[in-house]
Amino acid sequence: MKNFLKPVVAAGLMLTASAAPMLAVPAVAQDARGVGVVSLPAVIANSNAYRTAEQQRQTTYQAQISQAEARRQQIEAQLTPLIQQFNTARQAANPDQQALQQQMAQIQQIEQAGQRELQTILAPVSLSRAYVTEQIEDRLDEAVQAAAAKRNVSLILDATSGQVVYAGAQHNLTQDVLTELNTLVPSVQITPPEGWVPREVREQQQAAAQAQQATQQQQPSGR
Repeated sequence: MKNFLKPVVAAGLMLTASAAPMLAVPAVAQDARGVGVVSLPAVIANSNAYRTAEQQRQTTYQAQISQAEARRQQIEAQLTPLIQQFNTARQAANPDQQALQQQMAQIQQIEQAGQRELQTILAPVSLSRAYVTEQIEDRLDEAVQAAAAKRNVSLILDATSGQVVYAGAQHNLTQDVLTELNTLVPSVQITPPEGWVPREVREQQQAAAQAQQATQQQQPSGR
């Protein structure tokens, strides 16, 4: 089931810090017995482990968060007069288009450099969130299967993929999976081990290594 769940979870979270709302499933006149609907991103984001980790991260990574916020304010203070100057210049009766382009280029350059700088400062925070999410994902299959068994559901549809045409509210397994997940993963570590990289990166590295190995095996050996 992991191959089915992983792309759905990745699409739903995208390193969000806020909890996703529990999804409401539309009621229908006829039950589809044995079919369940679940919102996996909502399960993860509303899990006790994820919420607790979000709170802990504010303390553990307070230095990086404070540094990023201070730097963001500095960048905003630097950009504000430039943006005001640009807006004033372009409202002139005969604005100098070349000068406007240069001003816009300067603004964009500062914005882009600032975003890169903030991403660098917050890199440990982003890595922590990816680590937390992966630990929860590792038990998500088990939680889904346990909830399905308890509700006697043989088919589960993802409520966030757009493939659900209809489902009775009694078949919504989001809360059931959330309950099972909170039991399986009451808490997680927020600080990644030394050298840890997200699952997507590990899979890319593995694929690259396999491709390189295959290429080497296809090359004729010289004598």
